[in-house]
Amino acid sequence: MSIGFWQIAVVVILVVLLFGRGKISSLMGDVAKGIKSFKKGMST
Repeated sequence: MSIGFWQIAVVVILVVLLFGRGKISSLMGDVAKGIKSFKKGMST
């Protein structure tokens, strides 16, 4: 069972409605940092 396009779209819409546009940019920056550190940890 994989994540489909519509599931991602619904999550994105909910995040926009809940947090607004101002917080999304900082939230995405935090998510990107988390993903990078996770990948770095998995590769070592």
